[in-house]
Amino acid sequence: MLQNIRDRSTSWISKVIVGLIVVLLSFTGFEAIMSSTSNRNNAAKVNGEEITHDELAQEKSLQQRQMAQQFGADFDMGALDDKLLTEMALKTLISRKLLLQAAADSGIVSSTAAVDSFILQFPEFQQDGRFDAQRFDQVLRQMGYGRMQFRAMLEQDIKLGQLQSGIINSAFVTEQEAEAFARLERQTRDFSMTRFSPELDAVEIADVDIEAYYQSSLERFMTPEQVRLDYIELSKPTLASRIEVSEEEIRDGYEAAIANLAEQRRAAHILIEVDDSKDETAGLEKVLEVAARIDAGEDFAELARTLSDDAGSADEGGDLGFAGPDVYEPEFEEALYALAKGEVSKPVRTDFGWHLIKLLDVQEAEIPPLEEMRASLMQDVRANKVEQQFVELVDDLESAAYEAADLQQPAHELGLEVKQSPAFGRDGGEGIFANRQVIEAAFSEEVLEEGSNSHALELDADTVVVLRVREHLKPEQIPLEDVREDIGNLLRMERAGEQTRDQGEALLAALREGKAEATPDWERVEAATRMQEGIEPQLLQQVFRMPRPEDGEFTYSGVSLSDGSFVVLRLSGVSTPEDAVSADQLKELRDILASRQGQSDFAAFSRQLEQDAKIEKF
Repeated sequence: MLQNIRDRSTSWISKVIVGLIVVLLSFTGFEAIMSSTSNRNNAAKVNGEEITHDELAQEKSLQQRQMAQQFGADFDMGALDDKLLTEMALKTLISRKLLLQAAADSGIVSSTAAVDSFILQFPEFQQDGRFDAQRFDQVLRQMGYGRMQFRAMLEQDIKLGQLQSGIINSAFVTEQEAEAFARLERQTRDFSMTRFSPELDAVEIADVDIEAYYQSSLERFMTPEQVRLDYIELSKPTLASRIEVSEEEIRDGYEAAIANLAEQRRAAHILIEVDDSKDETAGLEKVLEVAARIDAGEDFAELARTLSDDAGSADEGGDLGFAGPDVYEPEFEEALYALAKGEVSKPVRTDFGWHLIKLLDVQEAEIPPLEEMRASLMQDVRANKVEQQFVELVDDLESAAYEAADLQQPAHELGLEVKQSPAFGRDGGEGIFANRQVIEAAFSEEVLEEGSNSHALELDADTVVVLRVREHLKPEQIPLEDVREDIGNLLRMERAGEQTRDQGEALLAALREGKAEATPDWERVEAATRMQEGIEPQLLQQVFRMPRPEDGEFTYSGVSLSDGSFVVLRLSGVSTPEDAVSADQLKELRDILASRQGQSDFAAFSRQLEQDAKIEKF
């Protein structure tokens, strides 16, 4: 048999077949390699448009900063699940990409003027009520954006805002719908209730029941699996305390800092817009007419208030505040820097239209003395050296930990300390041991089972750790005597709850059939609203779900509560106010309901975009 196969494998037919297989594999293999290589820097593709890993990292950083601002300085970033945070950030980027694509398909655009107006008027970029270029750059650095990157993001946000408002504002609610909602919202209900409370002391639990429950639930009564770790922590604050800064480095930093200080110019302008709806020639004629009026002695600021198409600065007499280089468009900036103080430019054409520019003031760059900047320069130099050394030491730590059989050698080589953790389980502990990366690494096969050092774990931008399992505490059975009381209390609560439920349901059945032997002790509530104080929300929800009773009749229902109680409800009446809602209240209610409907429509629109999209995650 084997010889026959060998003989046939040398035939020309088998060679053709093998050749075809090789060719097919070469094509598919090449395509797979090219696909893998081309998408190496991408986190996802949305309808063919890429989302890069850099964008994903920036979005994660942004979400971390937002959570830190929301929850305060004590918020522990290490408690965040990095995988979950990555998924949230990617989901946000995908949704944003889909909405931007929808905005483009709808022909929504954002003007450069709108972006500039926002930047100049945004309070975070102002100093003493005026736009400040240095403050602008400082805020952007803190956010991790460059100027052009921020402008592009802002332009996208404006487009998304237009798309969202267009959908939300298209929703409406009729007057009849609002009136119906108002009637339901103002409805009151008369009801009574009687409560069966669990009598825990009356429930006897036998030892045999406790033992049977324990034996049937052994897996519930185990000590948690835990580990104790040896770990090395490399942090920038610790590293900074070991770094010295020389006088020469401070002076070099000072020279670099003052070299970047630039003159600030305070400009005002009058804008005559030119776009698809406004003729170029008509715009030029109008700006020349305004220029002639200025030459004739009319006040520039007053003309700006009445004639300028820049809504952001017109009310201020065209005043744009102080700004340094690279803030305005090149044509605008060139004309501005050619003016003397108080001088007005000739008409200047930009993408926005025609401008007349007036130089209101010039603020020379103030160069502070070295001693005034010494502390901040020392901090900056130290921070730069920390960044450089931190990257180098992380690489060294990664290599040393990989090669070593313990953590003592890497710690000795890098001048670091081997620390020990308290015992913690798969749910984590406190501090860095609540960090999901640390937990996953500690309980990974490589570290827990094989006894290897972990790779360098970046907990945040300032901290990296390498860990090793010192002790593995495996789950053990908890003796019955240690949990006997807890099991007894649990069984007592369960049985008491069953008794109250049986009592309540028996009463309910009798009341519905009209066969109740005794009148229960009803607690009456009249004209209860949906937000009635003093009544458990669960009871109110059930009361307002119950059908309206016939005249002189009752409807009944029952509710089990989390404390083991059972409440029987008797609905006796439903009242709806006869007085009409005022016109102002009705309008406010229609606006609120329309806004809710619009938000719901926008959410549905977003879900449909995602459903119809081709989304690839790498």
